[in-house]
Amino acid sequence: MSEMSFDQMLDETFKTIHNGEVVEGTVLAVKPDEIILNIGYKSDGILSRSEYSNDNSLDLTTVVKEGDTMEVKVMKVNDGDGQVLLTYKRLQAERGNKKLEEAFENHTVLKAKVARVLNGGLSVTVDGARVFIPASLVSDVYERDLNKYKDQEIEFVIIEFNPKRRRIIGDRKQLIVAEKEKMKENLFSKIAVGDKVEGTVKNITDFGAFVDLGGADGLLHISEMSWGRVDNPKTFLKVGQKLTVLIKDIKGDRIALSLKFPEENPWISASEKYAVGNIVTGKVARMTDFGAFIELEPGVDALLHVSQISREHVEKPSDVLTVGQEITAKIVSFNAEEKKISLSTKAIEGDEAQDDSTEASEE
Repeated sequence: MSEMSFDQMLDETFKTIHNGEVVEGTVLAVKPDEIILNIGYKSDGILSRSEYSNDNSLDLTTVVKEGDTMEVKVMKVNDGDGQVLLTYKRLQAERGNKKLEEAFENHTVLKAKVARVLNGGLSVTVDGARVFIPASLVSDVYERDLNKYKDQEIEFVIIEFNPKRRRIIGDRKQLIVAEKEKMKENLFSKIAVGDKVEGTVKNITDFGAFVDLGGADGLLHISEMSWGRVDNPKTFLKVGQKLTVLIKDIKGDRIALSLKFPEENPWISASEKYAVGNIVTGKVARMTDFGAFIELEPGVDALLHVSQISREHVEKPSDVLTVGQEITAKIVSFNAEEKKISLSTKAIEGDEAQDDSTEASEE
């Protein structure tokens, strides 16, 4: 029997490996750009930084150390210099692709960190496999700037899986839509007209504000913002402001809201506060040719007719009054049913004149 050569003895001592085989290795040495592994073969395996990660700046000494074990895939048994070339990232990508394929078939919800923000969407990595989420499928609303998603963990589903064409597409939008629909159904099952609920101001327009109730938006019309007069919703409310609102009406998916709570209606106690003969103080809210409307308190206006402004002739209210001016007047009529109050400053002048006359006669 012939003697075995040294190379033959090596081959007998160490296992045989093939290109594409997955092997386990032990880290013998690690440099910033290279890992040397003992894979039980006659030659050590070389794992370069480019085959470990897509991050070209990654320092490999920060991720592995001598003595660590790891699974790798053989790229080349002999690179020409007798070294075995290994890959880690491709093995991970293959396993990631398998996971993505199963998620695609089973409609599984996945979670991953956003690796890159691209012009047309987001790129996430699942166990080394890349998934692209187009901008139109990132949210259920238009997102002007996707950079806010950088490094965030997001949930999505796979809606297209074609690794051969490098088309693995994710969808986050449908999850958001489904969750909002669930929240909407839950909200409508709990609310009723007359309820007080918490909400957040979402958007403000010239005619009112949309309030997020946690599942659906309700409209708070400008006329329902206060018992008093609101000229501009944008100066009365702020986006993001928390509110307790009243459910005024529900019609289908539409919810009408109000901040005019019945128990705070100023007309409840108006008959006592504004009884005929009472002297009151208010501010000029607006004027017409026939008189001025005086705000006695938010939600309670009274008319000061031009003929009741002064004992002297007044052509029009704006000749002697200004908006915002504070005046004192006497209640001369009160109609609770029609919510009408009439004032007179002339009557006060008459009372003062009568008092002066009485004092003069007594002297």
